[in-house]
Amino acid sequence: MRKLLVTVLSFCCVAAFAQKGDLRRGNRQFGKGEFQKADISYRKALMQDSTSVAAAYNLANTLYREKDMENARKMLDGAREAAAGETFAADYFYNLGDVAMAQEDWQAAVDALKQSLLLSPGDLKAKENYIYARNKLMEQQQQQGDGQDQNQDQDQQNQDQNQDQDQQNQDQNQNQDQNQDQDQN
Repeated sequence: MRKLLVTVLSFCCVAAFAQKGDLRRGNRQFGKGEFQKADISYRKALMQDSTSVAAAYNLANTLYREKDMENARKMLDGAREAAAGETFAADYFYNLGDVAMAQEDWQAAVDALKQSLLLSPGDLKAKENYIYARNKLMEQQQQQGDGQDQNQDQDQQNQDQNQDQDQQNQDQNQNQDQNQDQDQN
């Protein structure tokens, strides 16, 4: 029994060390700009500990650098709850906003950057990005509003044309009825 316990504890320590080793290796590779290698190291770390917030967060940053915005966003979304209580929560929301901006999802960008600013009010880059994303969101909403106005105008024109056609059809039917009545007399 004692050998089994020692074996299990040894395995746990090796697994934790391997996970930290892959995480550190990924950090070194990321620092050198070797993003594909860092991607692999972070994925290895996540395979060994799927709850590692640091590995998930770092993988998301690596995916962002590799211009894989869709997967970067998925990784960040998956780490949302875990990151909320961490010391890097402001960075997490900043990165989430940055990814959303790259995808031109202005509402998500504004929401994420607002959270980042609530956690770190002095972050000038977050302020700049927030203002930019908010302006883009307002432009988008105005364009959609203009498009809706144009659609409403087009709908009104179509309704007017349909009413005119209906009136013409009614007038023609009345004329035909009158002509038939006269022919019968």
